[in-house]
Amino acid sequence: MLKTHGRYAHRSIEDRPRFRWPGGKGLALYVALNVEHYAFGEGLVEDLVPGGTQPDVLNNAWREYGTRVGAWRLLRQFEAHGIPLTVLLNSAVYDQAPDFPAACRALGHEIACHGRSNSESQAGLSEEAERALIAEATSRIAGEEGVPPEGWLGPWLAETPRTPELIRRAGYRYIMDWGADDQPIWLLTDAGPLLAMPYSQEINDSVAIIGRQASAAEFTDMVIDQVDQMIEDAAEVPLVFGLALHANIMGQPFRRRQLDRALAHIAARAGDIWITRGADIAAFVHEDPSRAA
Repeated sequence: MLKTHGRYAHRSIEDRPRFRWPGGKGLALYVALNVEHYAFGEGLVEDLVPGGTQPDVLNNAWREYGTRVGAWRLLRQFEAHGIPLTVLLNSAVYDQAPDFPAACRALGHEIACHGRSNSESQAGLSEEAERALIAEATSRIAGEEGVPPEGWLGPWLAETPRTPELIRRAGYRYIMDWGADDQPIWLLTDAGPLLAMPYSQEINDSVAIIGRQASAAEFTDMVIDQVDQMIEDAAEVPLVFGLALHANIMGQPFRRRQLDRALAHIAARAGDIWITRGADIAAFVHEDPSRAA
């Protein structure tokens, strides 16, 4: 037998509970807006133009465009379409751009934890160091927002073998690192079950646009096709679509213009979709744990 992670057993999508999301909907949709902060000149990076010398002003400025402009434009765009957000926030954003999470708070968007900074990952950390990182990021969000975050997405989706246990013990209700399904699934941990929320790596602007060089129009078409197909797929088995966006990528003006087509399409199909936040999906599953595989 090959080595396995042991976090969940195989269970095909056709062998699932038959229930409906609130309002009798088959598809639940949440938008995960990544709002990130990077150190200047050190640590991990996502580059628009790779191979630059230090200090890499070009790429650093591109990343900071996200909190200065892109996130704000997207916030207003989603507000115009009446679509709530799950904001995946590096806790360091409170130091760099505290006005943005304050605006999200006022509008009732969910603040989920995306670690401390995207300049670091948990990979290779000792248990003590990882626990401290999780505790620091969680405490900062709880202190600023008045409530602890319910959802976790690790920077770079990097984990150690202990991460699910540490996230569960830190009080989180769901994690987005394990995108193995179109339904929420239960991860086995020695601290109790932890809900894994679908978070798309395919319909993700970083992967599609930066990684695969898709155009803004192509990415928008992907979103629309994903929504329409998943509505059909959810006729009998309830599904979740987690649309993954990044403020410095999709927040560029020409991409926002294309994204508006997708948002209008989602809003127009609200009769078929529970358009909500990650925390609300998690709460609905936690009410009846048999709703997740």
